[in-house]
Amino acid sequence: MTPGASLRVMSWNIKTGGYDRKGDRLDAIAAVIVRERPDVLALQELRNFGRQGAARLHRLAGAVGMTPHLARSLLGQPVAVLVRPPLEIHRRTSVSWRLHHAAAAVDAGPLTVVSVHLNPFSPPRRRREAVWLAHRFGKGPVLITGDLNGLDPGTDHTETLARLPGIFHRRHVDAAGQVDTRGVETFAQAGLVDLWKVAGDGDGLTVPTTQGGGNEFSRMR
Repeated sequence: MTPGASLRVMSWNIKTGGYDRKGDRLDAIAAVIVRERPDVLALQELRNFGRQGAARLHRLAGAVGMTPHLARSLLGQPVAVLVRPPLEIHRRTSVSWRLHHAAAAVDAGPLTVVSVHLNPFSPPRRRREAVWLAHRFGKGPVLITGDLNGLDPGTDHTETLARLPGIFHRRHVDAAGQVDTRGVETFAQAGLVDLWKVAGDGDGLTVPTTQGGGNEFSRMR
């Protein structure tokens, strides 16, 4: 990656490993990735992409023309980072034991790219995960992206949360019932920049994109 070069980044929670009631969505997922042609791709919720499903990861990577690195999850939701040549993966790191799901990190030239899937259920645990990730990876040029499962600070989420059933509402409030944005805010406090605020469009909401779900929220320093 040369200085000043642009980098196209895509992050996607593909949900339950690309399967649903209608069957296998992997070919449709690959078609979207081919259309968007990212230089760097972060994927989350890669159920059945682990040791026994390695062929599934390589099938996807081959279909989109990218080099993959997978981090397995103790709870069965691996994450991955894929890079497109001429980018190369110079170093790979996998983290599972400190996280509810996992984080996959690669050094691709001067940039470290981290795909994460944070705790979907507990704001305090989500914040602890973010603190550790910011400390571990937040030094030097880094992009932390993925399913952060947290609300962004600076947005009024009252109306959005009021529409959620209690089981999902609890995932985004503190012990006093107030909106909890500390997980996402941790990255800003560590000196990382919300890329959507710099170059994004649309409403910029991170969650919920479906009932209780999360979407992708990227940061770089």
